[in-house]
Amino acid sequence: MEPTPTPRARRFADLVVPAAERAGYTGRGAKAQFARDTGMTESSVTRLWQGKSLPEPRFFEPIAEHTGLDVRTLLVEGGVLSHESLRSLSETDRSQVRSRLTPEEAADRLGIRDDADRQFFFATLERLKSLHDDASDNPDRGGAAAQM
Repeated sequence: MEPTPTPRARRFADLVVPAAERAGYTGRGAKAQFARDTGMTESSVTRLWQGKSLPEPRFFEPIAEHTGLDVRTLLVEGGVLSHESLRSLSETDRSQVRSRLTPEEAADRLGIRDDADRQFFFATLERLKSLHDDASDNPDRGGAAAQM
């Protein structure tokens, strides 16, 4: 039996399909490649593309990764989170949930993929941390900017 399209599934498709096309999923084999890249089945991708059904939430992160969409937007548009829930999560200070952004996560979020660029980024972070620690230990020496 063919799934009945829902307004939510149609809006989700209207968001994801153009983003996938901008990311290069066009022409013959586009759906199959998208399925391989996201871990979805080809039939699930077809139903998504047609606005007939939503993917399982476990696929939202790979979809976001391969389309350039924000996974939070997918969670809201897919009905997993409400706008209000997302807003309250966004307003939560990371320190309150004891979660710190690692240098690797920062590099990923900034789109730094090249190994040499990542190493330079990590070294720069270490240098800034060292300068900050030195300035904290000896306030008379000035801030990190004064040390550079």
